[in-house]
Amino acid sequence: MDSDLFDADHERFRASVRGFVDTHVVPKLQQWDTDRLIDRETWRIAGKLGLLGQSAPKEFGGADEQDYRYRVVIQEEIARVGASALQSGFSTNDDIVLNYLLRHAGEGQRQRWLPGFVTGETIGAIAMTEPAAGSDLRAIGATAKKDARGWVLNGSKTFITSGILCDLVIVFAKTDPDAGSRGFSLFVVEDGTPGFSRGRKLDKVGLHAQDTAELMFDDVLLGQDNLLGDEGAGFAYLMQSLPLERLGIAIAAQVSAEAVFDWTMTYVGRQRASGERVGDFQSPGFVLAEMKTAIEVSRAYLDRCVRAYNRRALSAVDAAKAKYWATELQGRVIDAGLKLHGDYGYIPEYRFAKALIDARIQRIYGGTNEIMREIIRRDLMASV
Repeated sequence: MDSDLFDADHERFRASVRGFVDTHVVPKLQQWDTDRLIDRETWRIAGKLGLLGQSAPKEFGGADEQDYRYRVVIQEEIARVGASALQSGFSTNDDIVLNYLLRHAGEGQRQRWLPGFVTGETIGAIAMTEPAAGSDLRAIGATAKKDARGWVLNGSKTFITSGILCDLVIVFAKTDPDAGSRGFSLFVVEDGTPGFSRGRKLDKVGLHAQDTAELMFDDVLLGQDNLLGDEGAGFAYLMQSLPLERLGIAIAAQVSAEAVFDWTMTYVGRQRASGERVGDFQSPGFVLAEMKTAIEVSRAYLDRCVRAYNRRALSAVDAAKAKYWATELQGRVIDAGLKLHGDYGYIPEYRFAKALIDARIQRIYGGTNEIMREIIRRDLMASV
């Protein structure tokens, strides 16, 4: 059963995205992994083709496109070739950083920052996680204190996607230690601001081409125009934006599972054992049947989530279900495919092995799947 999420306009858009991926992404995949970085020219080309910042208003160069299905098309086409790091980078820019700016930036801030997200000239990051504070963001140590000059930001962040390349970073900091969840605010720190520095480009198990870094803020002086939204509203803003962030992760997991399954079908259709195709044996055939069924059932739920998001009706709980389920499914499909690929699935030069190591983080970032289960559990118990 095929997905019925898209219409003719989406399929026409897909042709443009596929051309970009085949021409400008596939030839660079190996180099990106070697460099541990995606070159800026790729971002600019994507911007010229209208693949970035689509939800930005037309006055800033965007398409004012609120139909998330176009983002799903981009995710599908990138997953088709196994470019998970690019997928993650684009999602961070559009589904997270740009989303915060569209929700909370004032007019002057929008004029200052939004155009670059459309052209690909601006790469954004969001800095929440700290060495001693991950899932429990209330435990962060970064602070921003107000004085006569503005705000003075101090602290460090780690595991920051696009931390090396970013032109601006949204920083989650404590502004009032006595105000509980209302004691946190968001600040936009631009590249070159005195006191803002980058640490190591972290060498990760997977997603090698996605630059991930430590960021340091040492008496960074910020003006009031660097405060994003209202003082003290930072934690509430995070909660408002989590459904889209988690939907993006869920979609990435789903389309990766679909791509991996297609690669596996191609392999078992041509690889032979004892004169027979691998897929013709009952045991691997049953595995394929189970995975295909699970993928299609999962896709039906994800499609509903996308439609709900388009109606502005996707709840935090349903997004948590999507993120938890799709990332767990991705792991199961890759594990099953690895067994069917045999030794070839474990060789890094093959895209299957790349998918294997890239996928593990999906169950961790955006809130661990244990946190997703807790969100779902609380919602269940609130109804009895």
